[in-house]
Amino acid sequence: MQVLKDILYGVTIVEVHGTTDVSVDFLTFDSRQVKSNSVFFAIQGVARDGHDFIPEVCDAGCTVIIAERVVEVPESVQLIVVSDTQSALAIMAGNFFDEPSKKLNLIGVTGTNGKTTITTLLFNLYSRLGYSCGLISTVVNKIGDRDIISTHTTPDPIVLNRLLKEMVEQGISHCFMEVSSHAIHQKRVLDLTFKGGAFTNITHDHLDYHKTFKEYIDVKKTFFDRLPKTAFALTNVDDKNGEIMLQNTKAKKRSYALKSMGDYTAKVLENQFSGLVLNINGKELWTRLVGDFNAYNLLAVYGITQELGDDETEVLTALSELKSVDGRFEHIRSTSGVIAIVDYAHTPDALDNVLKTIENIRTKNETVFTVVGCGGDRDRSKRPMMAKIACDRSDKVILTSDNPRSEDPNSIINEMMAGVDAANYKKTLSIVDRMQAIKTAVSMAETNDIILIAGKGHEKYQDINGVRHDFDDLNTIKELFKKLNK
Repeated sequence: MQVLKDILYGVTIVEVHGTTDVSVDFLTFDSRQVKSNSVFFAIQGVARDGHDFIPEVCDAGCTVIIAERVVEVPESVQLIVVSDTQSALAIMAGNFFDEPSKKLNLIGVTGTNGKTTITTLLFNLYSRLGYSCGLISTVVNKIGDRDIISTHTTPDPIVLNRLLKEMVEQGISHCFMEVSSHAIHQKRVLDLTFKGGAFTNITHDHLDYHKTFKEYIDVKKTFFDRLPKTAFALTNVDDKNGEIMLQNTKAKKRSYALKSMGDYTAKVLENQFSGLVLNINGKELWTRLVGDFNAYNLLAVYGITQELGDDETEVLTALSELKSVDGRFEHIRSTSGVIAIVDYAHTPDALDNVLKTIENIRTKNETVFTVVGCGGDRDRSKRPMMAKIACDRSDKVILTSDNPRSEDPNSIINEMMAGVDAANYKKTLSIVDRMQAIKTAVSMAETNDIILIAGKGHEKYQDINGVRHDFDDLNTIKELFKKLNK
């Protein structure tokens, strides 16, 4: 339980109707969760305006309303008018849970691709080094050994601060967090105190939400603009937008690169399905991770450890012991020698990187099959690009369903087909059913051929018309290998 006036500290208040000297024990922006002693935040969403639900939450026993305009409320309800309810939510959630981010080594990782891999590698590495760690990621949230279901890449400020407070109470010293562009734009991480932030890359994604690529870049940059001078900002300067992220930051500016000059640099010495051999800042490292994109991920991890002051030799030793992250270039070989790779690649750049990696490893004597789809109710402009990349870098392509959500999967595939030029028609199939698409690839594959199943990675479901059906790409391929004696 907290006193309202205490958790309002730092909020830009326009008007107060009532008193701030009341006790509150629950925060929410969801009208369905309101109960007595609640603070309700009226937030203007994409589809609904929280202000419309104020009469309903007052009837449910709400104690305090945080709104952006004066509205009529019962005398028993306190109304606080603020300039921005999203900002107020972030600040008040931090105050309510006693500012847990200030008590942790909190590291945020943002960018289009690589966030999940980097944060998960950091969690696993620091756990190996003997630290108690937390993880907030697309795949799972973790407090030490305990897994907590993840519903968003970056949770809302209430869930986020509750998680961080629990980490503090459990003795966690380091927390590694994916910071999505949605989270930055919606101010979910506005009031958190980061020890450091890292930028991976920025490519074509989320334009259904951000509308323009410039807006997408500017939103990412905001994360670094807000870092304090006590933090570090680590950026990938091989990405053309890497330097932009650091333009206005007060944090210590650091860089990493494979192709350019940077504070942390690496060179790929060997790249095989068995792993990578890298030279990182003059030190040789073998790792089980595969591909240039993982060389960037490992280099970012290394840079973060050095900025946090950890022993280089211990870090490199731990890095060599880490395995691939679930759904990120996970590969298995059948008894007949067919290699299947499951990867979360769901953006043009990510798909291109994975196929480039396969291209660099393959002997050219085998056939590369790519099974790929695009999600429904998401950025439609990337659909033809995904199909074009798959065709340009594969011998056979099967376009199929990803998570169609409310869209007709046939329509999604038709939009992808717009990226397939006449020369590639003969090597492209359209099979709407994802199971059948994978089965077809397995049936066609021969010894030493390579099958890439892209788009869903770690996901254990397929979202069709609002229903999540059990579906796991990796388990599917394993079962098909057994059933078809591959």
